[in-house]
Amino acid sequence: MIAPLTQRILIYGINYAPEIAGVGKYSGEIGEFLVARGHEVCVVSTPPHYPGWRALGGYSNKVWSREIVDGATVYRCPLYLHPDMKGIRRILAPLTFALSSGPVAITQILRRRPDVVLVVEPTFFAAPAALIAAKLVGAKTVLHVQDLEIDAAFAVGHIGKGGFAAKLAKAFEETTLRFFDQVITISSRMAEKIAEKGVSPSRIDVIRNWVDVERIRPEIGASPYRAELALADDIKVALYSGNIGAKQGLRLIIEAAEQLADRPDILFVIAGDGPMRGAVAAAADRLPNIRLLPFQPEARFSDFLNLADIHLLPQEREAADLLLPSKLGGMLASGKPILVTADPGTELSDFLGASCELTPPGDSARVAEALRRMADAAPDAGARAERLARAQTLSKRTVIYAFETALLSPRLGPTQPSPKS
Repeated sequence: MIAPLTQRILIYGINYAPEIAGVGKYSGEIGEFLVARGHEVCVVSTPPHYPGWRALGGYSNKVWSREIVDGATVYRCPLYLHPDMKGIRRILAPLTFALSSGPVAITQILRRRPDVVLVVEPTFFAAPAALIAAKLVGAKTVLHVQDLEIDAAFAVGHIGKGGFAAKLAKAFEETTLRFFDQVITISSRMAEKIAEKGVSPSRIDVIRNWVDVERIRPEIGASPYRAELALADDIKVALYSGNIGAKQGLRLIIEAAEQLADRPDILFVIAGDGPMRGAVAAAADRLPNIRLLPFQPEARFSDFLNLADIHLLPQEREAADLLLPSKLGGMLASGKPILVTADPGTELSDFLGASCELTPPGDSARVAEALRRMADAAPDAGARAERLARAQTLSKRTVIYAFETALLSPRLGPTQPSPKS
């Protein structure tokens, strides 16, 4: 594809490469791709810390720093981190990032005069500084909504749904959203919710998170991880890999494992990090059918996803329609069966259709029942083909070019406040 004219682009967000999970992975790949396409990219972010909420080895969270990552100039700004990021601590992290990074973002925007300022949500608290500076230099402003941060905070209880704080958060979000020239989000439901907050649909693009189907693909034969984990041939692996946090609904998986104590042939493998890792570790200590692993190297991710006989995609009911989990693409690309906890009519269930097994959120008995059935079922070639076909719709080769096209499209101008019906 022909590269467009070189643009100066500033990316502003709390997560960036070399994080290998969640938003940081995608923002990092966007930056790397834009550099490869000939654009000049500057990033204002934090030390890599997600999902363990601690600075990765080699990085300090005590000082501001600058480095080059895949051709992009990256400014690292400290933020509040704590191993137990729950409640008010989850609010302090983005607030402290906004305070520490705001002067850096403003300085870089005024000095570099970018053509486009791309703000990534989370964190929304940092948006005003970028909007003001971008307006001063005439830059197009784009918000990439990976997570409806305010809605998610209500859903999992970080912010109470009533009272002054809730009203203030909603007003701040709705007002700030309208000042962006364009909003890019990862799901149709999120686009609908953004429109409900006052953004014109003409300024909203839906571009899903992608998967590299050239790197993650079905394997012929057993994954090498089976031998490394010393698994007997009759063991069926129910695999979860990703953030171990409040929105992921892993409590449900632990309860299902308890109910499947009579099925020693079903092993739960949970790999990742996050605020709830301690609770999962405690469950793994007392339940022989749970194995807890760290995040696996990205270079071996295809092998690891092919370890699964069944992929697990649990979500809390309140969060299931706020996002399309980034881990979904890799699951689909492996071709393996997927068990999802989501209600019919949610973004997850509509996107996956008949290619997955659907159970209600919060119902561990139904999860256990579904796992018994799936573990005993013969392979379904039709469902596998449908999963692989859906993975192709998320192919990185196609989707990331679409992101660049949307990012560099002519701006329409900020949405004007409109009366609510």
